[in-house]
Amino acid sequence: MNIEKIRNIAIVAHVDAGKTSVTEHFVFKSGAIREKGSVDKGTSQTDFNSIERKRGISVFSSSISFKWNEYLINLIDTPGHADFAGEVERSLRAVDGAILIISAADGIQAQTINYWKVLRKLNIPTLIFVNKIDREGVDIEFIIDELKNNLKKSIVPIQEIENFGSSNQKIILSINNTDLLENLANNNNDLLEKYLNDLTFSDEEILNSIKQQCIEAIIFPVLFGSAKNNVGIDELMNSVVELLPAPKSNVNNELSGIVFKISHNNLLGRLAHVRLFSGQISAKDLVLNRTQNIEEKVNQIKFIEGEKYSDLKELLAGEIAAVSGFSQANVGDILGLLDDISDYVPRNQPLLDVQVKAVDDKDYAKLAEALQILSIEDPLLDFKWLKDEQELIIKIMGWIQIEILKFILEDRFNIKAEFEDPTVIYKETPTNIGEGYERYWMPKPCWAIIKFLIEPGELGSGVVYKSELSVDKVHKKYQNEIERTIPKALEQGIKGWEVTDIKITLIDGEDHEVHSNPGDFIIATPMAIMNGLQNIGTTLLEPVLKFKITAPESMLGKIAGDIHQMRGSFDSPQILGDTFEMTGAFPLAASIDYPIKLTSRSGGKARIITEFYRYEKVEEKYGKSRKYKGISPLDRSKYILKARKALQ
Repeated sequence: MNIEKIRNIAIVAHVDAGKTSVTEHFVFKSGAIREKGSVDKGTSQTDFNSIERKRGISVFSSSISFKWNEYLINLIDTPGHADFAGEVERSLRAVDGAILIISAADGIQAQTINYWKVLRKLNIPTLIFVNKIDREGVDIEFIIDELKNNLKKSIVPIQEIENFGSSNQKIILSINNTDLLENLANNNNDLLEKYLNDLTFSDEEILNSIKQQCIEAIIFPVLFGSAKNNVGIDELMNSVVELLPAPKSNVNNELSGIVFKISHNNLLGRLAHVRLFSGQISAKDLVLNRTQNIEEKVNQIKFIEGEKYSDLKELLAGEIAAVSGFSQANVGDILGLLDDISDYVPRNQPLLDVQVKAVDDKDYAKLAEALQILSIEDPLLDFKWLKDEQELIIKIMGWIQIEILKFILEDRFNIKAEFEDPTVIYKETPTNIGEGYERYWMPKPCWAIIKFLIEPGELGSGVVYKSELSVDKVHKKYQNEIERTIPKALEQGIKGWEVTDIKITLIDGEDHEVHSNPGDFIIATPMAIMNGLQNIGTTLLEPVLKFKITAPESMLGKIAGDIHQMRGSFDSPQILGDTFEMTGAFPLAASIDYPIKLTSRSGGKARIITEFYRYEKVEEKYGKSRKYKGISPLDRSKYILKARKALQ
């Protein structure tokens, strides 16, 4: 198909904004289905997993394709709940445009702002659709002001609602309003000159400028409608093909693509969901997985429409499909030569971990295998199997995710599992400056001598490593092994947590012409680092959230007291009539259930939006240390025996 006639888009929204209902109308109007499904009845086209049908919410991203006005739209419907924000981010790496849906009845939610920041981080052209305009009490002007204040000033309505509030309200194009023209003119010199000279604009000029600036993610058009009443849906679909970009790619260029999702099908097995940016692949092709530096053969290519799979002879640049045969591929892997998004760091990271146990002890190994599979499908679970302690640990976003995982384990894997109470994920950082040293030369054959300078780093700086050691003292190939081992060595520090915000410099060392081998330096590196950390000490770091609270003015004193009690801080509150707005930050550990308490205490009149801010130092009495999992490098003899596979 002509690539100019393809649109790869995602729909994102907070819970209950009507995202899946909008998708149902799209697919129905395109003629791809004869009858619209229902979220409430569990019959929607994109909520095809049993847990989604049972809960009436989207848990997994799903792709569906359909035609509209001779255009092929590949649409990814994403989850709305905050616990599945990682799934949304993975999906957005595969698209060229997006629709952000806002509920006119609910306004801006925490997830609205979260997803907006992800969209901007990825620089994805975005249409904003204000849904549920039929709801009683909706204030459109308030919604627009809220969008501009919380998202971006260059958010511009391009429609008006005719007969607003009546049963026959209608959406009409409105492109001659002052706000829109000012925004367009500020980004276009030709339009600016005409605007300043009070000259008139032709509709064609305005529409062309809207399209250009929308594609460049300079402005963000706002549209209105009610999916329930089929109002504004045709106009939204027209805007998708007219204002969002076609794929930027060429089938004749070298192969580049990304694996944005891994799923399992009962008949096809493991499927890698792939978006190609350039080049093409066919069945039986060998494809380079650049992330893992391996080649894998394509078995089959499947075009997916909900639960329906159809064969494709080839996957071309700009297209999205599922590929079988990539048994080693993981989410985020780069295929071919794509460079520009390979270093993307997800905005949404889990801040809790939880231990999972099989209800029946005989299912222990089976549960571990199931969690390994789920962790491949969702890398943010970061599954750890601590065999010495017989512990199975995953990372999670929140409590709803636990409920979903429990259901999946029973429904898909036939395993009944129980989850312990989640624990806040702390980290640790060096307290002082010092050296870490290890001389590993017994029992022979082995020889690896290492000395590191270890220093605290700036908050948020992560791990900074460099070598100041001549290759005459430690061969380059051994130094490469040291550098590769650093991340593994920092997975647990002396307080049992990942070590971060640290500077490590290799300042001395020695290899041996006969006795040294790469494995010696892999063993010696964690021992040297842990020796150094034990000498200089570490400080706990805890996750801190930013918040914005809007509440009745009468609650100001009580809420301010709550923030102080939670070890938080806030800026001077702003009084807005009979309400106030407060922004600040507080530790996750102290505030984990505060949103629920605040909503209950205020009778639903207070609203809080939180997002991860950063890790900050915390006093020992407020944090939590834990035992080292496995054999610590500080237990030198056992660690060496284990590393040399002499200890079972």
